[in-house]
Amino acid sequence: MDLQAEIGKTLKQARTAKALSQAALAKLAGVPQSHISKIENIGVDLRLSSLTELARALDLELMLVPRKVVPAVRSLTRQAQPAPTSLTKLSNATEEGPRPAYSLEEDDG
Repeated sequence: MDLQAEIGKTLKQARTAKALSQAALAKLAGVPQSHISKIENIGVDLRLSSLTELARALDLELMLVPRKVVPAVRSLTRQAQPAPTSLTKLSNATEEGPRPAYSLEEDDG
């Protein structure tokens, strides 16, 4: 994957992780929504100023790192990302909160 595609993918993942629409991110970053769409779909050559504003709006930091430490940085960022919520966890939830997978009390029914 080339750098521009990787940046677009990363920005989209960060946006969706924060539950932001493209329009909401556009408002926060001060760029048109259509520009965000083009960035995420690799339809535009991204300017550094736009990338900086989008990163700030998504609470991300831009940084140049030596190539030899890129694998370590990628590993750390993967570990820092929250685990996706599974459908099983959602289906076990009730209005009172999550239900345990088992109960120590016997059920009469």
